[in-house]
Amino acid sequence: MNSDFRKRLGRGDVLVGTLITIPSAEVAEIMAEVGFDWLFIDTEHSPFNAYEAQTILQAAAHSCPCVVRVPANDEVWIKKVLDIGADGIIAPQVNSAADAEAIVRMCKYPPGGTRGVGIGRAHKYGLGFNEYMERANNEVAVILQAETADALENISEIVKVPGIDAIFIGPYDLSASLGKMGQLTDPEVKQAMESIANACKNAGVRLGIFAATAEAVEPFIQQNFTLLAIGTDGLHMARSAGEILKTLKR
Repeated sequence: MNSDFRKRLGRGDVLVGTLITIPSAEVAEIMAEVGFDWLFIDTEHSPFNAYEAQTILQAAAHSCPCVVRVPANDEVWIKKVLDIGADGIIAPQVNSAADAEAIVRMCKYPPGGTRGVGIGRAHKYGLGFNEYMERANNEVAVILQAETADALENISEIVKVPGIDAIFIGPYDLSASLGKMGQLTDPEVKQAMESIANACKNAGVRLGIFAATAEAVEPFIQQNFTLLAIGTDGLHMARSAGEILKTLKR
């Protein structure tokens, strides 16, 4: 676990990352070596199991903080992801303050929460057990996704829940939930994102968002979004290969 990630997130450093969607340690290692500030390991929409996610962390986490999006806000998944050594979790589909409170509890050891005690990679397989137990509650980042109309309606209460480090907007799911799939520049969708952003700013909670390209994310940087995920490993490879081919075919 990288002890600086939650600290940097909390102080508002601009953290530029990308999504890891291919279960390949080599691909993740390359993305880490490129120099991203963090990697977003996506076990929700990608074909990862817990062991494959661990191999990604083993390849990349020594040089780049890795945060894992769990496939469901489930105690077993959250526990597994933290025990394999993730620097934090991203919880999808958080629609109420009750959802947020439950997730924070599952991420924290007693007395701060209900996280079960096991021995895994995070604890250096037992060799660093006491050290990890002492610092985990202070160093594991808890990031919640706001990506539905329900989350939008309840955002003012969600951001008041203690223990939340950031709200990460899922713009495509949010637009779909509002009946405007992929229409990210639609006034209603833009207003929804602004409402979430304002609630976060008022509560002192950091803001994150996904964007497909660097150009698309630039306006959000101006709006004080600091946790940025740009593109995916697959998109980066496809675009780079496509540009090479286009140049040669020209």
